[in-house]
Amino acid sequence: MADDRQQHPQRDTHPRRFTTSRRRMLATAALAPVMTGAVAGAANAAGRKQVKPVMTKLADWTDVGAALGRPGDMKRYMYHTGLPRRDLEVYSRGIRIKPALALGTHVAFVRYDDGNSLLMGDAVVTERELQPFSDALQEHGIWQTAIHKHLLAHKPDIWWVHVHAHGPDPTAVAHGLRAAFDCTATPPPDTNTASVKETLDLDTAAIDAAIGVKGLVDDGVYKNTFVRAETIIDDGMVLPPGLGATTVVNFQPLGRGRAAVNGDFVMIAKEVQDVLTAIRRAGADLVEVHHHNLTDEPRLFFVHYWAVGDAIKLAKGLRPAVDATNVVPMPGAGG
Repeated sequence: MADDRQQHPQRDTHPRRFTTSRRRMLATAALAPVMTGAVAGAANAAGRKQVKPVMTKLADWTDVGAALGRPGDMKRYMYHTGLPRRDLEVYSRGIRIKPALALGTHVAFVRYDDGNSLLMGDAVVTERELQPFSDALQEHGIWQTAIHKHLLAHKPDIWWVHVHAHGPDPTAVAHGLRAAFDCTATPPPDTNTASVKETLDLDTAAIDAAIGVKGLVDDGVYKNTFVRAETIIDDGMVLPPGLGATTVVNFQPLGRGRAAVNGDFVMIAKEVQDVLTAIRRAGADLVEVHHHNLTDEPRLFFVHYWAVGDAIKLAKGLRPAVDATNVVPMPGAGG
């Protein structure tokens, strides 16, 4: 990337350019302004126009997939690549963590109507991998917007790194990501895509009723997902629902209706204390409060948590934390 800048001295390499109350059961239709782009042309608090995402198809991202060296798929507006750390054997408080519970590296690209693209993602790296991974991201102009933990008392030591890039050339960003991932032992996605209906040792219907949204099974883990009801803006860009602003409650079955529960709640400032209190009253442990983005509007906070116990009881206990935030079910979640 440094050589490229020398060959093109007029290119703007500022990171911004190339970087990279109570909840009511709102209908998913509340997300329509974001999905239709009705907010385009409005001005944000900084006086910039809001840029809306545009729908793309898988074929539009062929070069990005080739540069990243891993196949991806489409999730509404997002070209998504999942890279679960199946190579790691991670234990937290004596429980082996399934990749789908808390070890899921993922990156997503979104195209915007001004011709630029946005990358956002979350990478799982070991402590030994963290510094080389960070150096590679920085060398390629990709921002790190959070370095934090999802789990308590786990071995080996793992870190979660949020990445961000914005600019006209997503393929160059993908090359940079590939260089960073090559500094780790992150395996390619499992190419065995045979459809297998998974069954879990959990009463998922009761969990759905308790938590307030239909979930889905992902590689042996049951996931219930919500998104913020507001339009979220990051540096003038409207974020599609599900990109960097989700509440997720994950249940890893442990047998006899018990589960390890891990995930995060997305909150604005005035919701934080109510959510933290609700999590503790549910019998769950607090792990970390942090940001995922640097310039989001409204300003979002995230809390990671951990609990082990009866899955339905925990779902009921965590429901007040959901209700303390302005979220709606993820569009299409649970099918």
